[in-house]
Amino acid sequence: MNSKKSYLIILLLTLCLFFSAGNAMAEPVNITFWHAMSGSRLGVLESIVDGFNEANPDYEVVPLFTGSYSETLTKYVAAYPSKTGPNIVQSYEVGTQTMIDSGAITPVYEIPGMLGETWDWAQYVIPITNYYSVEGNLWSMPFNSSTAMLYYNKDIFEEAGLDPNKPPTTWKEMEEYGEEILASGVVNHVYSTGWPDWIFEQALAIHNHLYADNDNGRSGLATKVVFDDDFGNMIFDTWTRLHDKGIYVFGGSEYAPNTAFNSGQIAMLIQSTSSLAGIINAADFKVGTSFYPRFEGYPVGNSVIGGGSLWVTKGQSEEELRGVWEFFKYLSREDVAIQWHKGTGYFPVSLGALKTLLDEGWFSQDQAYLTAFLQILSGRRDTAAATGVRLGPFVAMREDFVSSLEKALAGQLSPEDALNEAAEKMNLKLRDYLELHGQ
Repeated sequence: MNSKKSYLIILLLTLCLFFSAGNAMAEPVNITFWHAMSGSRLGVLESIVDGFNEANPDYEVVPLFTGSYSETLTKYVAAYPSKTGPNIVQSYEVGTQTMIDSGAITPVYEIPGMLGETWDWAQYVIPITNYYSVEGNLWSMPFNSSTAMLYYNKDIFEEAGLDPNKPPTTWKEMEEYGEEILASGVVNHVYSTGWPDWIFEQALAIHNHLYADNDNGRSGLATKVVFDDDFGNMIFDTWTRLHDKGIYVFGGSEYAPNTAFNSGQIAMLIQSTSSLAGIINAADFKVGTSFYPRFEGYPVGNSVIGGGSLWVTKGQSEEELRGVWEFFKYLSREDVAIQWHKGTGYFPVSLGALKTLLDEGWFSQDQAYLTAFLQILSGRRDTAAATGVRLGPFVAMREDFVSSLEKALAGQLSPEDALNEAAEKMNLKLRDYLELHGQ
């Protein structure tokens, strides 16, 4: 081999080593992800993120717990103008209209086209995509969707002389069962609820009753709430009466009442399906689940989507957007969606994941996980009431609702006056929002 050829070979090898070293030293693209997952959900989320980062060395998703849903939304809205926000933010369903009107969001349905790709949005569970869509286009990525259902302690039912396989299905039965359980002396109170504001919204939706005008804020920004009628008053009357009897106990907000249920202090809990895995793991009794109780003789609607979805900040670089999109595609994989569902109780958002779970007999092994699916898929989907509420100042409106509910339960206001007070305060917020964002 002559010296010229030797020189060329050495040069080529040097260049190869140089470029290989350059690639090895290249930093992955950071994708910041603000979220509100805590408790048992946090570990599952971090495991999924670790799996993505390991499989995609060109990107690194950096999750950051930013407090409750409300706190996360507030921080995001404050951070966006100064460009200090994340690439991805998780927002709960009541923040949907705020996110749409914020001007801070790239709608998720636009992202594949921006990157020269296509995507089949029909692969996701329809009630979920319906909730987060505007004029048929999906604005946020389905991720942690849930609904409300009844949990009950089968051991307490047996101790009270009730059939552990026949939970109450109506509010009349909730009262009858409650009286029997109290009479047995097994517990001092019978049931509580997480998210009392959301539980009220569910009561309206499953009876096909609107919460606000303009189709729950879906055909246009809402101008007033419409729940302060005979049906809404019946709900407040029922809850107040059960509270006065000692059957219902106000347990606080969000997931706070789970502790009382897990420790056997109450027999039943109306709570998000996302609590299922945590409740089953923590309970030393047999946990049963059932549909949200109904009022007999009223129209059928559907339970509505709760939980949250993932939103994409506008204005990020193409390589960041590609990282975001790769992460979203990873979350949509059947195995990852199943991991999320089994670890939390949130719905697997894709139909493929649902079919795989059915095929492997998952729901037959533990029918508690099947309850939520049967409930969300068995109701109607063709009305605004059954699709869900979308209001700009929804977060603050919920605070008004809970405040008035507590006054009714404490006897400070009659149920009717409490509901009217909540409606009046909410309508003021809707009018202010309409002045700011209306056309």
